[in-house]
Parts: sequence; structure tokens; C-alpha cells
Amino acid sequence: MKRLIILALATTLYLSTTMTQANLLQSIQSELAPNGKIRASINVGNPILAKRDSEQSEPYGVSIDLAKNLAKELGVQLELVVFDSAGKSVDAVANKKADFGFFAIDPVRGKEISFTNGYVVIEGAYVVPSNSLIKANEEVDQAKNRIVVGKGSAYDLYLTREIKHAQIVHAPTSPKVVEFFVNGGYEVGAGVKQQLEMDLQTYPNLRLLPGRFMQINQSMGVNKEVSDATKAYLKNYVERMKASGFVQEALKRHQIQGAAVAPAQSE
Repeated sequence: MKRLIILALATTLYLSTTMTQANLLQSIQSELAPNGKIRASINVGNPILAKRDSEQSEPYGVSIDLAKNLAKELGVQLELVVFDSAGKSVDAVANKKADFGFFAIDPVRGKEISFTNGYVVIEGAYVVPSNSLIKANEEVDQAKNRIVVGKGSAYDLYLTREIKHAQIVHAPTSPKVVEFFVNGGYEVGAGVKQQLEMDLQTYPNLRLLPGRFMQINQSMGVNKEVSDATKAYLKNYVERMKASGFVQEALKRHQIQGAAVAPAQSE
């Protein structure tokens, strides 16, 4: 409750020094939804955030709930622009084919995307064959190993920076990592821990390495050319959704295990 009061006071102070709430919402509507419809870039390749049961079905998940609530708050219609990979989802916002999206915070993406603070924290993990001699994350970065990762994913961007000896091999998308990894006879697969855990049900001759190789803050993001007022509004929106319990309830409703609400941030 105290955090909600602080956020409300901060929002009130911000609005009182710039513009009224009505004027602020009108400004954001004009910028992000000039035709009364706001386009949300959705990546169904990350089951923590969004997924769908078939290519014809509607996606659902935490990010969908946040997108719907944002559209409701702004008083506009919502259009979901759905992609099967993070890279495609990022490109849509960067190229103004979508108005906002849900992305892992990464400095490479930060060249074109302005991020809010994180709303959910998830883990990246490695998978190896059951008979692999690799027992720990620290043993992965060796010249003899090839690491399969979804092209353009946060894990791809991170490992490309951090891996010094092993070879990075790209699967078309993150959900295809394990299939690509198994069919190609590679040494290591990398991706969202929960996705890999689900894949183990199909490929029982694999095992996850203990722990995680990275932790990722999932955020909302807009094109860098968007106004400072809109960026500030979205940052405040994410903080309010965390503090109110909206994000936690969404994780529970969609039965997401292994992900946590990101810590509150003051700016």
C-alpha cells in the first residue's frame, strides 16, 4: 500500500508540473494510437510472456494482459502483431510496424528501443545430452563446444558478447532450439529455462545444467523516437502494474513457474 501511495504521489507531481492527466493521455493516444488503435508486438517464442495453442488461435499470457490493460487505460483498441521470435518482435517496433512491445532489456536492442524497467525476471539455462561430460555452466565455454541459441534472442545477444571460446550456432527461433540442437548433434542448447524444461518431456535423453547462466529483466519497449512524456508514462505504468499486484496475479493466472515479478524501481 505504501508503495502504491508513493507511486501515486510521484505521478501526481509529474502531471502537475507538465500537463493534466487528460492532456497527457490525449498526447499519448495521438502519438501511439492516432487512429484509435494501438499495435502491440507480441513474441510467442517466449512462453513466460506469451504463447498460443495453434497458429490460428489467439495468444495469451502476461504480456497480453499488460497490453490489454494499457489499451483500456488509454481508451483505445488493441491490435496484436504476433511473431515467433524476439528478433522479429523487436524489428517491428524499431521499424514502426508496431507501437510497443515486450522485450528483454539488452544494450544492442537499446540502440533502437527505449525500455521501461523490468516487470518480470526470468532465467536462461543450458541443456546438454544426458551422457555429456559437461556438469556445470562454467564448463560450457570451451572451443570444442557448439552452443545452439535462438537467432536474435536475448540469449543470443548475451552469449555473443560473453562467450570467448565456444561457437554460437543459430536456430531459427527460441522454441526450435532443442529440436535443432538434437537433430544437429550439437553439444549445448541455450534458452528460457521454462521452455527447455517443457522440451525435456519430448526429449528425455537431455538434461538441464544446474542453476542459470543469465538472468533477464523483461520490459516494455517503444521506438526511441517516441516522446519523453510517453516513455515516462510507460515506465510509470509498469511500476504501477507491479505495485498493484497485477503482474503477480497474471503470472499466477497463467500458471507461470520459475519467473518472478521484477523489483520496484524509482526511475
